[in-house]
Amino acid sequence: MTGGYLLERVRRAAGLTQQDLARRARTSRTAVSAYENGHKSPSLSTVERLLAESGYELDARPLVTFQRVAGQRRHRYDIPDRLPQLPTEQALATVQLPLQLNWSDPGRTYRMVERTDRARVYESVLSEGTADDVLTYIDGTLLVDLWPELVLPRDLRAAWSPLINRALANS
Repeated sequence: MTGGYLLERVRRAAGLTQQDLARRARTSRTAVSAYENGHKSPSLSTVERLLAESGYELDARPLVTFQRVAGQRRHRYDIPDRLPQLPTEQALATVQLPLQLNWSDPGRTYRMVERTDRARVYESVLSEGTADDVLTYIDGTLLVDLWPELVLPRDLRAAWSPLINRALANS
């Protein structure tokens, strides 16, 4: 994702025109357009100001990286180096899992706000999902809360346990 695309996405999500954002941020519409189209590169302070005037803030979070771990029966699991964090609206959204994660009940929707639905999604994603699936559906705090109740293969549980234990030790 480019900086210009991010600025445009945030501006549109805020329901602002380029002119509206320019007026709020004390700059010109042509400058906002140039940033969004990649013709100019704004300074960090300018990006922060544009985001703030759109109702957003710049946030730096640790990068979650993954290691592929071999499980039983040639199965491989993507295990993160830290627990992922999702925005609340994503962590508690209503989702429909892709076929590779929900082949037994295609088309079913899960209300992540419901603990039992979230547990089923987490079990599927942890057992069958990729790193991208983990980053899309798994919130670390909610995972730690559900951990004792999840039905997971023993090797998968062992691979994730150091992360869970570290989170519990730090709480």
